[in-house]
Order: sequence, then C-alpha cells, then structure tokens
Amino acid sequence: MARNESLVALNGTHLSYIGHDCKEIPPFLGDRYGRFAKRLDLSFNQLRSLAGLKVFTGLEELVVDNNLLGNDLRLPRLPNLHTLTLNKNQLTDIEALLDHLADVTPALEYLSLLGNEACPNQLVSPDKDEDDYQRYRYFVLHKLPHLKFLDTRKVTKTEVMEATARGAFMKVVKPKSENLSIEPRSESYPLPYTPLPRGSRDARSHKAGRSAASLTSPCRLHRENLPFLLSTLCGPPLLPLCH
Repeated sequence: MARNESLVALNGTHLSYIGHDCKEIPPFLGDRYGRFAKRLDLSFNQLRSLAGLKVFTGLEELVVDNNLLGNDLRLPRLPNLHTLTLNKNQLTDIEALLDHLADVTPALEYLSLLGNEACPNQLVSPDKDEDDYQRYRYFVLHKLPHLKFLDTRKVTKTEVMEATARGAFMKVVKPKSENLSIEPRSESYPLPYTPLPRGSRDARSHKAGRSAASLTSPCRLHRENLPFLLSTLCGPPLLPLCH
C-alpha cells in the first residue's frame, strides 16, 4: 500500500495517478480517496474499463486521456460530474457514447473527445474537413444539449439553435470497416496532440518539455477563458512523488 500511494499525486481534493500502465483503476485509489476526491486524472495508463469509479461518488472532473477505452465504456452514475475528457482513446461509436453519457452524467457541461475516431477533427483525421467536424458538434449538442464547451471550443447560441433544429440528422457516417486502413496506435505513429483542461496540468506535465500552443477555453464552471494545452504527446512525462 505504501509503495502504491507513493505513486499518487494529491492536492486537496485533486487526485492524479498518471502514467503507471494500469489496466484497471487500482482498488486502493477508491478505498483511500474515493469518498472525498472531486477531480481525478488517470491519463497515460492502459485503462480499458472505468468500473472502479463507482466509489468516487462526489466526482466533478474526470480526465482519462491517452488510455485504451473503447465502445464498451461504461461509467457509473456520476450526478456531480461537469467535466469529462476522453481524448486519445479508442472510441468510434459516437451515438452510443452520447446516449450513455446523457443517462449517467446529467450535470455534464464540458466534454472533450479529440483524438478518437468518433470525433472527426481534421488535425487527427486528415480525411475529414471542417464541415464534418461541425456536423459532429451539432450531433453532440443534439444529444447533450446542456454542454457549454465541446473539445476546444465554446458552444455558441447559433450551434444550439442548429442542433435543436437539425442535430438529429447530423451524425457523421463512419466509413465501412473494409475501406479503413487505420494503423494500431503505437509510438511509431502517435496522434499529434492531446488538449487537456488547465486543471490537468499537474506537476508532472509542467516538466514535459514538449512544444505547446495555447487555445482559449475553460475547464471549470465558475471560470472562463482559461487556456488549453495543445501538446505533442508521445508518452507520459515524469511525475514527482507525492505522499
């Protein structure tokens, strides 16, 4: 237990367990921190399931970027969760994901899905264009009408109106699998970036030493116009030990 806890970064109610290649949420995290953690960052692991979240009943922010989460992703009901980032995972079925989030995260206002096939962003999907991405935004807002921010951009009144009127018909059709030539994710062909909310930049990512460009978008509900990092992340940076 002592060895495991030495890998945890804790700042008040903000908990980080980053870059430890775990395939599931370690039980000790829930046992020790689940009752009071408000923010949980599990980026740069190998998570395929988030079943261990059921004890994090008061969670408000969840960052699970750079994992192996797929279309079988299931979250427990998290009534206070307002921020969720699932960047750079293996999500392809946008409709199933959004239906699930609508059911279990009723307070969700910030969502980021960049770096997934389900999100047709031109920076990570060269075969997509801005029209594809805008249709995706309308479809997401049709399914989750209370979102204030999606990916790196604030939701506009025009988008809300368009999503209400036509969002149900805006789903971007995924090409047939036989026509796809998608290489497995590996260090030899990394996705070019993963934007993280400002709150995700714990002591570990300050020392990443990678180039970054700033985007404007908030993470927390009570603050606006906080910058994102748009980083070239080929692997997790180093994390100082926090007891």
